[in-house]
Amino acid sequence: MKKTIFSLISFLIIFSNLSFSQIGGSTGYQFLEQPISARIAALGGNVASINDNDLNIGFVNPSLINSGMDNSLALNYINFFTGTNYSSIQYANTFNKVGSFMGTLQYMDYGKIDYADENGNLGGTFGAYDMAITVGWGRQLDSLFSIGAAAKLIYSSYESYNSFGMAVDVAGTYQSKSGWAMSLIARNMGLQITTYWPEAERDQLPFDLQLAVSKRLDHVPFRFLLIYDHIEKWDLTYTDPANPSDGYDPITGEPKYKTGFTKFGDQFMRHIIIGTELYIGKNLILRGGYNYGRRQEMKIDDRMAMVGFSWGFGVRIYKFRINYSRVTYSLAGSPNYLTIAFNLDSFLKK
Repeated sequence: MKKTIFSLISFLIIFSNLSFSQIGGSTGYQFLEQPISARIAALGGNVASINDNDLNIGFVNPSLINSGMDNSLALNYINFFTGTNYSSIQYANTFNKVGSFMGTLQYMDYGKIDYADENGNLGGTFGAYDMAITVGWGRQLDSLFSIGAAAKLIYSSYESYNSFGMAVDVAGTYQSKSGWAMSLIARNMGLQITTYWPEAERDQLPFDLQLAVSKRLDHVPFRFLLIYDHIEKWDLTYTDPANPSDGYDPITGEPKYKTGFTKFGDQFMRHIIIGTELYIGKNLILRGGYNYGRRQEMKIDDRMAMVGFSWGFGVRIYKFRINYSRVTYSLAGSPNYLTIAFNLDSFLKK
């Protein structure tokens, strides 16, 4: 049984790699790449291999959906860039002999946008939003291995233009007895079923094949998380003629580009995301993350500041787990993430 399941997962991952690894340029439904929770955002990426009954980790890694999440609820809100708000709600339940399930509704509202003609004359406003409904499933095979999958229905509406799509995530996790956890996740394998207008070509979905490793140290209240993002594509760089990768020659003024080991190191590091958690007592966790690829894509050379860094904390107050984080995407702004999670059973009188 185990061999059959892992063979199926391997087939899906290989198929998705062959299908999507050659994709270049932009993709549709970009909101699917944005972290929906404060904890995930603070750790620097959009996946994790931490098994501690967190619904938001189960959302990005369905192989970690488990019975410890039974009858739990999580609410997320992100005060994104100007006029944009991102929110989600999650609920999990476990059924004997079938596995654990989790439902998620995520909604990104871009606010009111002005109508304008080619001369800049304004004439009213219109709305735009993206949303997705996800049903995830996870099952523990034995003390070391777990698997999971999630199906997504995606809907997008910009003014009078609408689009509908479907996607699937698959994941597998290995957890050693010494506390190491390693997950392989293929996210957003799917298809845009209807386009925004009849003549348009279908957009590709933001596929991502990820490897995540985590370990909580035995004698220090510290956990580290390492993510290798976008396994399916080696070169994640964008060549900008106006901004060469190695600057300009100070004497000739000619553009310079990274070569050799420097180029290899830059391309390799664009896949790497590092996250950490520091546990202070039982009710307080400090978090931090660094995303090298985000920093290289969004920085301004003479004002790099904290672009690519993220930080946050988690506290337990009464029966609620509250997480907050702040992510520096660019000098244009740093969104605030807020998550409140609790178990409904804890409010029932015994």
